[in-house]
Amino acid sequence: MPSNRIAATVAAAALIGGGAGAAITIAAGHGSSHADATTTVVAQRANVANGDLTVGQIAKDATKSVVEIDSTTTSSSSPFPGGGSSSAEGTGFVYDTKGDILTNEHVIDGASSVKVKFSDGSTYKATIVGSDTSTDVAVLHVDAPASKLQPLTLADSSKVQVGDGVVAIGNPFGLDGTVTSGIVSAVNREISAPDNAPIVGAIQTDAAINHGNSGGPLLDLQGNVIGITSQIQSDSGGNDGVGFAVPSNTIKQIASQLVSTGKAEHALLGVTPATAVAGVRITSVESGSGADKAGLQNGDVITVVDGVAITSPEQLRALIESHKPGEQVTVKVRRGGDTKTFEVTLGSRSS
Repeated sequence: MPSNRIAATVAAAALIGGGAGAAITIAAGHGSSHADATTTVVAQRANVANGDLTVGQIAKDATKSVVEIDSTTTSSSSPFPGGGSSSAEGTGFVYDTKGDILTNEHVIDGASSVKVKFSDGSTYKATIVGSDTSTDVAVLHVDAPASKLQPLTLADSSKVQVGDGVVAIGNPFGLDGTVTSGIVSAVNREISAPDNAPIVGAIQTDAAINHGNSGGPLLDLQGNVIGITSQIQSDSGGNDGVGFAVPSNTIKQIASQLVSTGKAEHALLGVTPATAVAGVRITSVESGSGADKAGLQNGDVITVVDGVAITSPEQLRALIESHKPGEQVTVKVRRGGDTKTFEVTLGSRSS
């Protein structure tokens, strides 16, 4: 007999940066909740006064581009005749007019079949174009009429600021077309991908995100996508007001690769970084990597990469992720009392 698994896994997240495994603790007192709600309303009114769209306008325009995703996984190890199956529901949105759909990798992980349902109820079988476990991004494809394929625009997530108004659209608990709103609570968070790789530059929001929102768009008040809602931090398993989205700039980079080749590659420097005074200390160098071939050593403190002062391991990872394999970066390090400069050709890390 088939068994159902919980809809749309929005995984509980542990933030990296306050220490490995550090969790965010939220005070849930009445006064605190009232203050947060008041702040959100004031911010939204100010944004609308500045010419941005209302939540209602965004919902009306964007909901038709948001889809429900139903993925089914079959298992030959089931004790029941013919094997067993499990299903998961998530969210996605139209990426281009060719029929490509963006979602989270964990929504379709292990799926033997995937269906996509549009806001008008029409349903289409989807094929998996490609997925990336290191950024939790996946691309599906549907053969749907052009009239249904209205892509959402990916914004520049580097311009997102704390306090900006946001809108999330998804299918929490199977309730398709659910719209929630809030603000950007923090930027440049670091969350863990399904393969435990760090996803840098994640956007934190207090917009309600629950099981089923995974893969849905987090939109700014111009109706453009600034991220894919992917995780929540929660003691209860439900929305505690701390959600995270993979930033749109990461999505752009990965989605274009998946559409072109079906797989994504990530630039690799080849060092393990640790926090240090005025830089990032190298605690190990991968043998045969670009860093190794260029001459970087264990104990070196990286101070500058391509003219950018390096202050944290997260910043270093983000900078390297912005490059492509095979590109060259200039790395300055402090070794003893000397400053040395190296030209490093980045390697490739496939997820």
